[in-house]
Amino acid sequence: MATMAANRSIPAPPVDPTNKPFWDAAREGKLLIGLCKDTGRHFFYPRGVSPFTLSGNVALVEAKGTGTIYTYTVMRTKEPYCVAYVELEEGPRIFTNITDCDLDALKIGQKVKLVWKLTAEGAPPVYMFTPA
Repeated sequence: MATMAANRSIPAPPVDPTNKPFWDAAREGKLLIGLCKDTGRHFFYPRGVSPFTLSGNVALVEAKGTGTIYTYTVMRTKEPYCVAYVELEEGPRIFTNITDCDLDALKIGQKVKLVWKLTAEGAPPVYMFTPA
């Protein structure tokens, strides 16, 4: 019997001045990641300083929204769900949920694509992934 991902209630993300541009873009269906302009490498979570050079020479860029499952675990609770690290096509690994699928069919290395899940009314949606 397949274990389907539950449609759980998703808490609203905490928004503050440092992450507001990220969540504003989420409202438009865009996943932003950081780009170190000194090295050309992408990073997540987006922030004002490059984790590679500690330089402020960074930019927010839109990710393609596709990647592969790097690792995952299925939480077999009353409402089963999956937490995972997804390696984005751009390179960084992002901690997320895998949703809208048979959780027993997931595999490391499986291709996934971005989906947005609604949170509390008025709050930005949260990024998750589903099999591509």
